[in-house]
Amino acid sequence: MFRKVLYPTDFSDVSLHALRECVPKLFSMGAEKLYLVHVVDITVVEFEAFELEEIYREKLEKLAEELQEGGLDVIPIVRLGIPSVEIADVAEGEDVDLIVIPNLGESVWRVAFVGSTATNLARSTKRPVLILKYLSKDEGKFELPVDCAELFKRPLVALDFSKCSVKILSSVKAFENLVEDGLLIHSVDYGRVDDLEHNIQIAKQNLEKSLRGIKGSFGYEVLVGAASQAIIGTAIAKRSTLVVIGKKGRSFIKDLLLGSTAERVMRDSKLPVLLIPCD
Repeated sequence: MFRKVLYPTDFSDVSLHALRECVPKLFSMGAEKLYLVHVVDITVVEFEAFELEEIYREKLEKLAEELQEGGLDVIPIVRLGIPSVEIADVAEGEDVDLIVIPNLGESVWRVAFVGSTATNLARSTKRPVLILKYLSKDEGKFELPVDCAELFKRPLVALDFSKCSVKILSSVKAFENLVEDGLLIHSVDYGRVDDLEHNIQIAKQNLEKSLRGIKGSFGYEVLVGAASQAIIGTAIAKRSTLVVIGKKGRSFIKDLLLGSTAERVMRDSKLPVLLIPCD
């Protein structure tokens, strides 16, 4: 299991819900230390930043004490700066194994052109990011579609057979003993029509090889069509509890203009997404 976990909080209802209801379950699975981080966003508060730093430090320490009473080893950290940048910096400095961040559905316009802390962090960090996808309900309520105690039971792991896939499988090994019915998939969305059957057979062989490197109960499946749609659709059909996908390094502007499979899955999936940076 991921031993050192970083959780950034902005003290919103969604953030506190995930911290109290989901994060402790990661520790029951084997996590050992929690870095609880709040960043005072200087792009929003400007001159009030230093005053707010002390206020939020006190709030964060009280929150840390609450979690410590529940048996968690918690280190509270307050920073000034741009949230995604500061969180990524703490993650590197403390050598964390996983960043966990909740995300409540935003409009496509905002995600694509403005971004949120979750999406910006996923672009900038070199650490695995677990995005808890909360769904908006009526009357301002929200819910997480998967019980965090079952998060790693039925993961769908997307592979493209690049060097990135090696890093993805390495990350999967961190929770392989928790898997009850996992699935490795590859989508054939390339090549000529005449080569389709050949490419499918090659993909099956590669998935079979990938299975040899991990434990746990995993099957495999080759899909045909646009990768992001295939991944999201299959995850729903198979009642997956988590989507695992790699994020290859590309420029920020290029991602915005052209998109990527990881960006689209991260944006459109209604299930939690574990994003593995492949830089």
